[in-house]
Amino acid sequence: MEAKRVADSLTEQVQILMPSHINGAGRLFGGQLMQWIDVVAAVVARRHSGHNVTTVAVDNLQFKAGAFINDTLVLIGRITYVGRTSMEVRVDTYVENMKGIRNVVNRAYLVMVALDDDGNPVEVPSLIIETESERAEWEAGKKRYQLRKSRRTEGY
Repeated sequence: MEAKRVADSLTEQVQILMPSHINGAGRLFGGQLMQWIDVVAAVVARRHSGHNVTTVAVDNLQFKAGAFINDTLVLIGRITYVGRTSMEVRVDTYVENMKGIRNVVNRAYLVMVALDDDGNPVEVPSLIIETESERAEWEAGKKRYQLRKSRRTEGY
């Protein structure tokens, strides 16, 4: 199995917020954003693994700012860490203004597992680290992996 680069599975999705995406407080409905994040993470993981995937954990999901009707929303997903069958995917969400300037709305980390045709976990390619920021994400991903592992042991 050939190792892959972070850039090989980088995924970007763009949405213009419509009335159906807005909650009663006039902001982007958090559940809608979570759905888009999950889709972006799945595309990243499918591109990396070459298999169907399933979401096994949303490790972190932080809402940093609101988004409103007619805003342009940009979601960018990237692989940060891989195990034997699992992949950690970071999805950053931005509001982009008419000049192309982006402000952070949300950051999420999800864990996806690759599946074979029978729905069983399957090994994924290793990750080629090319930049210092990718190395920093990898090291942080290792720590998050250990934390998730200890939480499972504790029944969390």
